[in-house]
Amino acid sequence: MDLEKINVEKDLKIVFMGTPDFAVPILEGLLEQYKVKAVVTQPDKKVGREGKIACSPVKKVALEHTVLILQPNKVGDSLEEIKNLQPDLIITCAYGQILPYDLLQIPRLGCINVHASLLPKYRGGAPIHRAIMNGATETGVTIMYMSEGMDEGDIISQESIPIDYEDTASTLHDKLSILGRDLLLQTLPSIISGTNTRVKQDSSNATYGFVIKREDERIVFNKTKRQIYNQIRGLNRWPGAYCMLEGKILKVWKSYVTENFFPELFDGQITSIYPDGFGVKVSNGEIVFTEVQLEGKTKVDAVSFVRGMQNKESLVGKILD
Repeated sequence: MDLEKINVEKDLKIVFMGTPDFAVPILEGLLEQYKVKAVVTQPDKKVGREGKIACSPVKKVALEHTVLILQPNKVGDSLEEIKNLQPDLIITCAYGQILPYDLLQIPRLGCINVHASLLPKYRGGAPIHRAIMNGATETGVTIMYMSEGMDEGDIISQESIPIDYEDTASTLHDKLSILGRDLLLQTLPSIISGTNTRVKQDSSNATYGFVIKREDERIVFNKTKRQIYNQIRGLNRWPGAYCMLEGKILKVWKSYVTENFFPELFDGQITSIYPDGFGVKVSNGEIVFTEVQLEGKTKVDAVSFVRGMQNKESLVGKILD
């Protein structure tokens, strides 16, 4: 047994930077095996109609483990505090801010990031959503050195997984979060010992997973059924794809495609009521909505939604936009 190696890992000082649920398993894995000196996360914010103050999922874990917590509005504001901790390594995962150059220079082993894609594919803040929305069949996790550019640093390790046809952003999020934890813990010993690989990214092959905007959420019915199906599952569980029904927002959470074709109908026109939902005509066929949420209402299966209408047959023929 290499006692010197054990002592090096035991005494390693890590600062972890992350915010959402995705980063929680990564932080929990680190806390089990290493000394996390501090956690940097986004400030608490008001949520809901009542404006209650809520902290990030990462902060909740840090509080449970009595770890020092820093919550700067701009990460550069905590530069001196982080420097005074003398971290050997800074690890980030979905933190939400780009680290300034001066911060990247602090730890002797560098700053590394856990990113939910196979870089250089899907750089940016929404790689999981975009991969599904674009119909990708594979994704994964990258452990990388951080640089001043957005997800442009050298690759240390990667692991891929398939994207199943029925995967949503929610299910893929959970798979990649666990994969990220495991890959990071497998990779850290080589980073600590200086034996890890370091591969420059080919930026000519880069693609981007930009943060979701409101216009990305709206369903456009002159697209293909597969494009719309991918959009719906790629935006489930947040923020949700939507269309308009008689002036009200109708979010669509689940769907499937059929082989039916209705050349006589308009794109967006409701075709039929089925035992598990209702069909909508799109450019190359039909998609069936099976879980929906009308503005101001709770999420329900489409059967319950149809049943709740005064005259469910009147739904057929209406046009969604």
